[in-house]
Amino acid sequence: MSTQEIKITFPDDSVRQFEKGVTGLQVASSISEGLARNVLAAKVNGEVWDATRPIENDVRIELLTWNDALGKSTFWHSSAHLMAEALEALYPGIKFGIGPPIENGFYYDVDFGEMSLDGAELERIEAKMMELAKHKNEFVRRSVSKAAAVEYFEKKGDEYKLDLLEGLEDGSITFYEQGAFVDLCRGPHIPHTGFIKAIKLLNIAGAYWRGNEKNKMLTRIYGITFPKAKELQEYLTMLEEAKKRDHRKLGRELELFTFSEKVGMGLPLWLPKGTLLRERLVNFLKKEQDKTGYQQVITPHIGHKALYETSGHYEKYGKDSFQPIATPNEGETFLLKPMNCPHHCEIYKSKPRSYKDLPVRYAEFGTVYRYEQSGELHGLTRVRGFTQDDAHIFCRQDQVKAEFVKVIDLVLYVFKALGFNEYTAQISLRDPADKQKYIGEDEAWNKAERAIIEAAAEKGLSTVTELGEAAFYGPKLDFMVKDALGRSWQLGTIQVDYQLPDRFELEYVGADNQRHRPVMIHRAPFGSLERFVAVLIEHCAGNFPLWLAPEQVIILPISEKYTAYAEEVKRSLENSDITGGIDNRDEKIGRKIRDAEVKKIPFMIIVGEKEQENGVLSLRKHGEGDVGTFTASEFIGYFKEIIASSLQK
Repeated sequence: MSTQEIKITFPDDSVRQFEKGVTGLQVASSISEGLARNVLAAKVNGEVWDATRPIENDVRIELLTWNDALGKSTFWHSSAHLMAEALEALYPGIKFGIGPPIENGFYYDVDFGEMSLDGAELERIEAKMMELAKHKNEFVRRSVSKAAAVEYFEKKGDEYKLDLLEGLEDGSITFYEQGAFVDLCRGPHIPHTGFIKAIKLLNIAGAYWRGNEKNKMLTRIYGITFPKAKELQEYLTMLEEAKKRDHRKLGRELELFTFSEKVGMGLPLWLPKGTLLRERLVNFLKKEQDKTGYQQVITPHIGHKALYETSGHYEKYGKDSFQPIATPNEGETFLLKPMNCPHHCEIYKSKPRSYKDLPVRYAEFGTVYRYEQSGELHGLTRVRGFTQDDAHIFCRQDQVKAEFVKVIDLVLYVFKALGFNEYTAQISLRDPADKQKYIGEDEAWNKAERAIIEAAAEKGLSTVTELGEAAFYGPKLDFMVKDALGRSWQLGTIQVDYQLPDRFELEYVGADNQRHRPVMIHRAPFGSLERFVAVLIEHCAGNFPLWLAPEQVIILPISEKYTAYAEEVKRSLENSDITGGIDNRDEKIGRKIRDAEVKKIPFMIIVGEKEQENGVLSLRKHGEGDVGTFTASEFIGYFKEIIASSLQK
């Protein structure tokens, strides 16, 4: 191979030689012109590059298209720049904060000065973006010295870009240009604007610069783009359905939870029906945990500051936590607990342990607290106080993989019972290029990462690997679940930890009569009850599985004359742990049925003269209509059969 040639390794491990300076786009063209027309970016040695950026050394490459998450992210990042170009053309003199891609689309924070932007102008901006996109302007990357970058934005009078430049080192700064627009940006970007064929600006919000309430409020414009108009229409249809399923809306309508400014933002109040639903989830998981040797524990809502300094949580979460709690004793400080694991370490440490005692499995539905910024709070998905279905397994090194596999089985059973049938397991590893973010030695990290990879392979999970997504104390397996609308949510998580046992000096006496450190596995199949319930509400649109529904039946007497019989039916159902009420209102039966449908109650039991005389009940199923006539015992059997089927392993 000549010095002017380099080796490029593809995802299938095949290797080809190319001239030095070849671009990802040229590599794609060498494979097929069809691929080249669809390549948006290239993943080069794990880093996403412009498809037009020259490659000078031997590399491993993955060509990214719209079908890849990183391809979409690059597409939406470029769309943010296109929107900024349109805004600058329409509103000269405006200034720009940041404009990143997000999970679905992008946003840009803009300072409009004395002007204000309202929703009516979004269509005008969309039209300008479409006009500019058709020019197929290339995204051109160029390195700029810090002095030149500062000079450029000083002339432009853009204090936000100057603020960003303060944190950048000379030699690491790049500008991107497309058409008449220039921006400070690391990239990457798509080859040209012509890939963007469908545009929708979704809404406008306020956002403090740098997320700091002391800074100026900027205008944040959200948008989304697609390479095909059909895909945009499908997305907008999905958004309309998502509005109907919004857990905040359904939570209010179904009387599950509420919030109170007097109690505090981000602190949910569970109403009776929501509490019943939540308790059913808790009892469901407790029952499964009891079968597999977990022991329930309870720990306080606060802990001494020194506890979280030892664990590393104070350093990690201190800025995002509530302020320390001072006591009358000078120098004594407590914190609302940010995590349950330090408390469980102290429980493990409360008595001597032998290798014969391990594994020890502690489980707790423990409430923890983080002070999220008010602008980041969102229903139950982002709160300041939440309950984790936490458990910590203390085991020997030779037990790690087997314990990890058992936890995977538990997580998958939870998903099956609740109708989450599509999921991917994300193997979240540390970033080898930025080890300072993590605690612990390489040897321990390597062992932990290997155990997770082997356990996931043994269970045959569909996996993706993400560098830099590990917890600060260890790698983890995160379950990314798709809901009924195709949206992805991170729910269950399992983590292997060699660090906290070391920090807390946890020990057991081995078969060799020597002292050893246990390994700690953190796991939470739900993640947090609040977020899990929010996702579940939106996934099933409030139509909960029968075993979970807070109101499983509603008894509808045709008139007051049949209230006594309705009470008799209710008592017989309650004796079989079937919950529900009686609609005694002076309303026609049609109205009662419609109201029960709106409340999404699984079964409606109608009782009148015929039912009372024959000792039966007429049954309707939510969303389906009449099911037939049953005796109370027949209905109880039918009911229990449905639940047994849904909870079958």
